[in-house]
Formats: sequence, structure tokens, C-alpha cells
Amino acid sequence: MRQATLLSYNIPLAAGTVLRDRRVTTRCGWLVRLNDHGAVGWGEIAPLPGFSQETPDAALAAATCWLESWCNGENPAESPLPSVAFGVSCALAELNDELPEAGNYQSATLCVGDPDELFSQLSQQSAPVAKMKVGLYEPVRDGMIAALLLEALPTLTLRLDANRQWSLEKAHQFARKVPERLRSRIAFIEEPCRTQQESRTFARETGLALAWDESVREANFLPLAEPHLRAVVIKPMLTGSLSQVRTLIAEAQRAGLTAVISSSVESSLGLTQLARVAEWLTPGVTPGLDTLALMQQQLVRRWPHSSLPLLTADDLVTVWQR
Repeated sequence: MRQATLLSYNIPLAAGTVLRDRRVTTRCGWLVRLNDHGAVGWGEIAPLPGFSQETPDAALAAATCWLESWCNGENPAESPLPSVAFGVSCALAELNDELPEAGNYQSATLCVGDPDELFSQLSQQSAPVAKMKVGLYEPVRDGMIAALLLEALPTLTLRLDANRQWSLEKAHQFARKVPERLRSRIAFIEEPCRTQQESRTFARETGLALAWDESVREANFLPLAEPHLRAVVIKPMLTGSLSQVRTLIAEAQRAGLTAVISSSVESSLGLTQLARVAEWLTPGVTPGLDTLALMQQQLVRRWPHSSLPLLTADDLVTVWQR
């Protein structure tokens, strides 16, 4: 007999957390739990403010509608809302034992918090990979910090994420602060400029590699090989079902591009599932999942070696059940 539960969560975030020019204090979403003849599957549905196309209210309505149909014995189609499609598909994959247990928990380290602590953490890794958000402050400042990190840590590979914040001139202001001898250790910059064409021009003129991020979620996007493009960054919560994610990864790999699984600030439960997806579909590629550092609690499942307190399912509010 099929049963389903939808649980809401509200996790405090670290002070000063900024998502696309807005400060946020909490991360909200839902956990879905499916039961069928003794088998259990979990998933997370969490639209990301400022990034997701759907509102939380729309996601909740679509999720309860899908779950109602599923509990009636139907096999409803994937939701057109990416967060709902992804969360439900993960729950189904666990229920049907289709999501491998092995995970890649060696995430790129997010450059936040105390600088001394960051340096200490990175220096203890043999081949550290870090991700730095740029574009929130002056590009000259961003360039100086990136250069400082690369100078101080000779084995560091740095990923940069600009979220289309720079004009072409501001992007060049950043690049001028990064000596050419260090640029080869910048794996890529995600969407440095406001348009793809400006980003391509910037990459051609500086030799810095590109990655598409926001572009991946635009209508009719198809990963294609092109000069200076190295990777596509895939945020499953913003993309859609596991099936859609798998197709997108395969297309990127056929084009000779690196596919990088990345977080949309999910809870520890969602992050552990993304780690499993990364190991399954992008083996050997370091994912970008170090956003638990922004949170003050874990949820239902622990991230390895995290000391944050854990909320259990009993601590959450049931918003729908059948």
C-alpha cells in the first residue's frame, strides 16, 4: 500500500548569507517520504529564492497534487516544476533502490567565513579545490583575493562564480589583478558577464576558462563544445528530475565538457543525495556541495564529519500525509 508524507523545514543560516544580492536568514523547504510495501524513499523539495522559477506556494501545491495521485496507485507524470520533479524523483529512486549508495563527499571548499580557518582547511588537502563567489564586491578586490589564494596555496585549483554580475570592463578589472602565471589554476569562471557573448569575449581576451551555469537552465539549452568553454554547472534542484539531470550530463560529456553537480543550498539530506548523484553520474569530478557551512543544523541524514546538530523527522511539521 502506498503512503506519503510531506514535512516542512526551516533551518537558520549563518549571519550574512547572501543569495543574489539579498540577505537570507533561513532555508525553507519540504522533505517527501514515500512508503510502498516496506520500502522507503526520501527526497527534498526546496525552491531557491532568487534562482528557482517556481514559488514555494506553487511547489507545495504541485507536490501535494503529485503525491495524491501516486498514493491513489497512479504513476503521475514528472512535475514541470524543477524542485518538485527533482525531489520526487530522488524519493522514487531510493524507493526502487535505483540511487547508488556510494557518494562523492570531496566537495570544492566554499570560500566563506574566517580567512585563517579557510587557509588552514585548504592547506591540509593534497590537491585542494575551492569555490569563490565573485561579483558581490568590487572586481579589483575580488581579483586581489583570488590572486592571494593562488599565491599562498601553490597546489590550489580555484573555481569562480560571478552569476553574470560583471560588465566586460569590470571583468577585465578583475583579470588584471590576477597574474597570467596564476590563471591556469583557475579551473573556470561561471558566467562572468551579463551576456554569453561578453563572457566569450572576456575568455578569449584573458585566456580564462568559462563555465555555463544560468545558461544551463535557459530554454532549449544544449551543451556544445566551443573555445574557452570548459564546464557546465548543473544544479539539480533548479534543473528537474533525475532523468533530466542524467540526460543533461550525458549531453555535456558527449560535447567534451565537464559536468559539475552543484548545490542549491539544500539541507544535509539533499546534499548527501547530490553527493550520491555526483559519484554515480560524474565520477572523478569534484562536486560543489560545500553549502552546509552556511547552515546551523543538519536534517534527518548527516553529512560526513559535520558536527552540526541533527534534526530528525520527528522534529519537523507534517503538512500533508496519506
